[in-house]
Amino acid sequence: MLRLKAALHRGLALVFVCFPLVVSASGGLRASAADADMALGEVIRDIEHRRTDDALKKVDALLLRYPNFRLAHLIRGDLLLARTRPLSAFGDSPEAPAEKLADLREEAIARLKAYRNRPPSNYVPRYLLQMEPDQKFAIVVDTQRSRLYIYQNDNGRPRFVADYYIAHGKLGAEKTREGDKRTPVGVYHVTANLPRQKLSDFYGSGAFPINYPNEWDRQQGRNGHGIWLHGTPSDTYSRPPRASDGCVVLTNQDLDTLSGYLQVGLTPVIISNTIEWLSLDDWASERTALNREIEAWRKDWESRDVDRYLAHYSRSFRNNEGDYGQWAQQKRLVAAGKSWVKVDLSKLSVFRNPGKQDMIVVTFEQDYRSNNLSNVLKKRQYWVKEGGRWKIIYEGFA
Repeated sequence: MLRLKAALHRGLALVFVCFPLVVSASGGLRASAADADMALGEVIRDIEHRRTDDALKKVDALLLRYPNFRLAHLIRGDLLLARTRPLSAFGDSPEAPAEKLADLREEAIARLKAYRNRPPSNYVPRYLLQMEPDQKFAIVVDTQRSRLYIYQNDNGRPRFVADYYIAHGKLGAEKTREGDKRTPVGVYHVTANLPRQKLSDFYGSGAFPINYPNEWDRQQGRNGHGIWLHGTPSDTYSRPPRASDGCVVLTNQDLDTLSGYLQVGLTPVIISNTIEWLSLDDWASERTALNREIEAWRKDWESRDVDRYLAHYSRSFRNNEGDYGQWAQQKRLVAAGKSWVKVDLSKLSVFRNPGKQDMIVVTFEQDYRSNNLSNVLKKRQYWVKEGGRWKIIYEGFA
């Protein structure tokens, strides 16, 4: 049995050394861990403590609930094989394809890392700076950890709800072109709900498309389509961490639960290579500073001082109509005919864009009134940091 423990260690040692078991203040396991991850963690813990009979019973119970859970079948096979001969490695079966074993090892590590090293309860993803009141929940995906997090809009503060194991692009993240088998990184929104009846079995219990490529992606020349949150085929419980052509893939059970949190046209889906976490104090400070910048832009627009207004725009600004020079010329022309301007913003959301560039995505409903024009529009802006100041680099209809 010691050989079994050593074999499992060869595949999973990093998890146990670097990610100690997380317990609550009362000493129990955190109930927020996804059921399959929790059960898997308890199985491995029993093996660690040489309680292999208990481990086998728990694996059997896990497989009764999820009969297509291939990783659990692999661990069960190891437990049975260890009764007859020493094992030299995790998944020590000469008949098993090496590539499939490697996939299952990666899934085991991803699941157990997430289960044993959960983010502190007083930290939130840096990206969720402000949700508009109608956005009840937000989704944040960490591709490196193969994890999807759900956050509730609790009077403006993101509050953790649940997290799930996911699979993503076969060649990683940062999608740039059609067919590159990568998952995009950025701020997106759910655009539709496609039920099982309208899809092939490949997509499992349903799919939720997101708006890749978004406005910024198109400005950067990124292309492709069909990036969805979706389930797995009926004969598959879960897929390896890198297994999709770019989509974010959950188990059917997890997707069914997730669907209750998603609002078509509203729910943000923020996909990152790795999540940056902020304490609530730092989050509040960053949110306040950014809202101050947005308010200054609004006031300078109302002032009709075109130079002050244009100072909020990057010289690299570009929208669907043209570049900064064309934008500035058009704004000066419009301002010449105004005797007064009033601009109100509502339904404001502010999300930090993941990635190397300091960027925020601002969406709002704009109620514009002046002496010769009134309208209400939904708009979206992308702000970047230049020389220590936030500047608008894109603005258009949302």
